[in-house]
Parts: sequence; C-alpha cells; structure tokens
Amino acid sequence: MNNLFDSTDTAKIIERLNKLTPESQRLWGKMEVGQMVAHCNASLETAMGLTAPKMLPFYLRAIGFFLKKGIVSNDPMPKNMGTDKSYMIKDERNLEVEVAKVSKHIIAFSEGGPAKCTKRPQIFFGSLTPIEWATMQWKHFDHHLRQFGV
Repeated sequence: MNNLFDSTDTAKIIERLNKLTPESQRLWGKMEVGQMVAHCNASLETAMGLTAPKMLPFYLRAIGFFLKKGIVSNDPMPKNMGTDKSYMIKDERNLEVEVAKVSKHIIAFSEGGPAKCTKRPQIFFGSLTPIEWATMQWKHFDHHLRQFGV
C-alpha cells in the first residue's frame, strides 16, 4: 500500500506536485490549484503534529470510525468528499510558494518516519497508527493530484 513513509512513493508525489502549473484546471471540486496544495499541506501539518485542529463532535467521529477502513485501504478516495472548515483554504495562494512549502513538509514527514508522526487522533477518523497516517496522507495527495490531472 502506498504511503508517505516510503521514499519512492514520496518522490512520486513530489514529482507530480511539480507538474502542476498556475493554469492547471480542476476536474471536480471548488478549489483552485494553489488552494489545493495549501489544503494538502494543512492536512500534512496535522499528521506531523504541527497543528491540532479542534476535534469534531462525537456523532461525526462515530461516523468517521466506521469510514476509517476505507480511508486506509487501497481504494481511491471518492470525488467531492467534504472537508472540515479548519482545512478549507479560501484565500488565493501562490502555487510555487505552496509547492515548495509542502515538498519540504513531505520530505520531513517521510524522513521522520513513525517516530515523528503525531500521536493525536485525527479529527474525524479518530486514532490512527503512524502507517495509517502515512497511508491517508498519500491517498489525500493522490486524490487531489488526480483532481488536477497529474
């Protein structure tokens, strides 16, 4: 299973990020390309323990508990999934700046391995092992890169 602790998987995600251009058009969803990269970075910062968004209400976490298997499986993420407001990027973002920032974070997360992964629960899915975090992050990047055709 692909994950961001694997150096080959990490290199391929960064390679795909570098194929994005300011003219890249989304195939679904609402975000512009720079916003998407910033959104992915916000999620990765949570996995790294750099940010700690507020946990969702219990009833939503209960739903997330049952959906967790899908998010850490080999199946791709479905299109047009919702996201928590803490991960929504509303302002315009410079693609080059965002790609540079997220690439550094991807490398740091990958090289840090399980020891540098957050111990906090994910706000919707709850407790995740480091490999589940790394798998979910890879799937999240893959999902959004496919959204922009790379």
